[in-house]
Amino acid sequence: MEGVPHIGPPCVNFRVAPPRELAIAQLADRQHGVVSLTQLRTLGLSKSAVSKRAATGRLHRIHRGVYAVGHPRLTASGHRMAAVLACGAHAALSHRSAGAHRGFRPDNRAVADVSLPRRTARSRPGIHVHVSATLTRDDVDVHDGIPCTSVARTLVDLADVLDRRGVERVFEAAERLRVFDLRAVEAVLGRSNGRPGAAVVRTVLAELGQPAITANDLEERFLAICRAASLPGPEVNVWLAIDDGPPIKVDFLWRKAKLVVETDGFESHGTRQAFERDRLRDQRLRLAGYHPVRFTWRQIVHDAARVGATVAALYARPAR
Repeated sequence: MEGVPHIGPPCVNFRVAPPRELAIAQLADRQHGVVSLTQLRTLGLSKSAVSKRAATGRLHRIHRGVYAVGHPRLTASGHRMAAVLACGAHAALSHRSAGAHRGFRPDNRAVADVSLPRRTARSRPGIHVHVSATLTRDDVDVHDGIPCTSVARTLVDLADVLDRRGVERVFEAAERLRVFDLRAVEAVLGRSNGRPGAAVVRTVLAELGQPAITANDLEERFLAICRAASLPGPEVNVWLAIDDGPPIKVDFLWRKAKLVVETDGFESHGTRQAFERDRLRDQRLRLAGYHPVRFTWRQIVHDAARVGATVAALYARPAR
């Protein structure tokens, strides 16, 4: 009819998943490709509907009550998440599996370690269940989407299953990743109740302890290393305005060589925020043409010759 706009039939986009299917897909995406039967029931699927989906290949059983969505090919994180879901509420990835998940050490076993705050529980195929009456909420957080024992709890747990050198390496890895928190480890040790690895942890902590050295002492030691390596004296505690961001204060600077050295005391190793902040400032320095390098107090105190040789080699390189 003239003057009346034509209104056609509603356009239906059949490529858009129904709300329930979308919710399942989004949940699986957050959980590394896996969902639990309890979660599917919460989303409105009956047990028979879950069984039908499993029979038609839309769900793939990983553990009892845990399914991969769409296909059974899971990453290592997917298998770890499936193990945690299979153990129910309050379960947390732990021991070797938590150490691998946090990047402390590799773990290529086909079995996942999961801890529960109980006195008794049964392991199952593919899952080694650890029970602990001392596992508290403070001992668990979420790392990359998976409930996992905290850094401190993971370190103490690993001491129960690794040899002495293995324990030293995971503590060194935690320091290197800037997630080591001495107070948190001591708090876990306080609840250890005679665990076999507690003595090993205390010994390792005693050896890792920073000597009584102040920031000024560390600075003087590094300058002495430079003199021994016949290096020209660097500028000390210099503020650099290198881009549109805030100025950066660097410990030592050879301006002509565009070489920046940072000396890290133990107190700067404590948090993920510090780790992220240091990486950001290093990136800004590199973009501005500087070459930042870091030395720990342990290297400066116990490996001075190698530190001097490294700085001398970097100084001799042409400035970018």
